[in-house]
Amino acid sequence: MNLNDCYNFDDFRKLAKKNLPAPIFHYIDGGADDETTLKRNTESFLKCDLVPNILASVGEPDLSTSVFGQKIDMPLFLSPSAMQRLYHHDGDKASARAAEKFGTFYSMSTMATSSIEEIANISGGPKMFQLYIHKDQGLTDNLIDRCKSSGFKAMCLTVDTVVAGNRERDHRWGFTTPPKLTLKSLLSFATHPKWAFNYLTHEKFQLANVSHWTKKGSSIAKGVMEYINEQYDPAMSWKDAEYVVKKWGGPFALKGVMSVEDAKRAVEIGASAIMLSNHGGRQLDGSRSPFDQLPAIADAVGGKIEIILDGGVRRGTHVLKALSLGATACSFGKGFLFALGAGGQKGVEQILQRMRDEIRRDMILLGCKSIKELNKTKIVYR
Repeated sequence: MNLNDCYNFDDFRKLAKKNLPAPIFHYIDGGADDETTLKRNTESFLKCDLVPNILASVGEPDLSTSVFGQKIDMPLFLSPSAMQRLYHHDGDKASARAAEKFGTFYSMSTMATSSIEEIANISGGPKMFQLYIHKDQGLTDNLIDRCKSSGFKAMCLTVDTVVAGNRERDHRWGFTTPPKLTLKSLLSFATHPKWAFNYLTHEKFQLANVSHWTKKGSSIAKGVMEYINEQYDPAMSWKDAEYVVKKWGGPFALKGVMSVEDAKRAVEIGASAIMLSNHGGRQLDGSRSPFDQLPAIADAVGGKIEIILDGGVRRGTHVLKALSLGATACSFGKGFLFALGAGGQKGVEQILQRMRDEIRRDMILLGCKSIKELNKTKIVYR
């Protein structure tokens, strides 16, 4: 199997599994506890059906939309995802270049393996930074200031990771950052010599945005859950979110909003967007899926704030269903990370092309000339 054989999410996942050592593949693939929420994120899209209109003279549909004050060429962008250097030696650079090529947002994680400044220098496309509130206020402020000076267009604050979820696959496979050899992982690293060669012969693994502040997770091998529990502030509150809104002063989203009450509060503190997300099923297992929560939240705050659906998106039809129920756009993580592991920048470009083609084709079949025509009349629940 090679990149040319990858037509959908499952194909990219299979090729990434072939290419990556088991601890790293399972870090992308896994969720918390019994992984019920991880599964539900995608299964929830099956609860309703699209209703097409025929003879709509669609022609070439307009896939563009506006989010975070930026026009993007398709209503889907890359979710912020940590440590991309582990999945391919080009890491965030590959993802940022691919997103720019498709006219959509690249999102940088606080725990990226390229720095804010490096990505600003290699990509002129729209960029969002994903912030965590650290126990050290100075580090949080440093990240915001650097994003301002580097021309990032938007910022999101992840609010659902004040403590690490119980990701049992990481325990089972001994996943750490940077990777270290254990009896369990040794065979997997040894049987993926191409990955090992590229990892060892390219730039050293580091959490590039925080390595000047702390060596944990860069030169001191740490479990991701350990890093989160040591570095992030578990007492994060709405006051912290308000502080970031004011200090950043630009387009801003809260990522991890799942309740109507919190969506309304986000409007009140001046956020310009919310990202409906349960962190890919990696935090609170048993929580609702973003798609299941979308109708109630759209009814409560639609028109007052942009709504990004993040979670479970694997098909163009998933994007169209979300937009029909009130989302402004969607973002996805696992899909492009598997594509990155499958083929680097070419892999990310290929999955973006596949998703763009699906959205375009499905809009024509649905009878919609533009994103603006997607609404509740296009959806029927079973």
